[in-house]
Amino acid sequence: MSKILVCPVAFNEHVKLKNAIERFLKSAAYGKVDYLIVDDGSTDGTTEMIVSYASSGVKTIKHGQRSGVGVAIRTAINHAKVRGYEILVIMAGNDKDNPEEIPRLIDPIVKEGYDFVQGSRYKGANGIGGDMPFYRKVATKLHPLLMSIITGQKITDSTNGFRAFRLSIFDNKDINIDQPWLDKYELEPYLLFKAIKLGYKFQEAAVTKIYPSKKLGYTKMQPFIGWWSILRPVIFLGLGIKK
Repeated sequence: MSKILVCPVAFNEHVKLKNAIERFLKSAAYGKVDYLIVDDGSTDGTTEMIVSYASSGVKTIKHGQRSGVGVAIRTAINHAKVRGYEILVIMAGNDKDNPEEIPRLIDPIVKEGYDFVQGSRYKGANGIGGDMPFYRKVATKLHPLLMSIITGQKITDSTNGFRAFRLSIFDNKDINIDQPWLDKYELEPYLLFKAIKLGYKFQEAAVTKIYPSKKLGYTKMQPFIGWWSILRPVIFLGLGIKK
């Protein structure tokens, strides 16, 4: 089997991340892949909670301060490359993704030669659960429409962070993840856009996205600022403003 690293990224997600870890440890993936959490400078006890699972094989890297989702994913990519992993799976640290579905992302890579597999909540019968807010429903439909038009590839879910890819794609100098403008939410759509436009073997896989109760918080994304952060890579790359 290929060397595979599964990496949730999280900031101040003590309760939801604990649930995510417990679900992973009970899943079929436990013991078959390595598991590393990138803690983006949490201050709410998340760090200590993660460390308490060290005996179960849960590893972690902590940023000294909150730096952004893009920086956290960059940390995961660089860590995985240095240690010789072949495949990296990125998933949410807020318990929205189902660890039982990890094989849906990695099997096409390992068994069928795909390079990038994007999770999609809009493929399959039971893609969304919980209390998904209306504005997220609108945004998660419009973004892939725009991405599809610009890339020429039919995409149903371009904002879903649950995805897997070969680390060898980063040997391509046309993929530059170290650009400062990719520090926040921009890196996720950037990677998807680049994988498609550079001709890597790509497909979507049906996954679920479970939204927590409102009292636990939907997301750390700020309205307008966060939306622009995840939208602008499509516009900038499509118009050739950024590379």
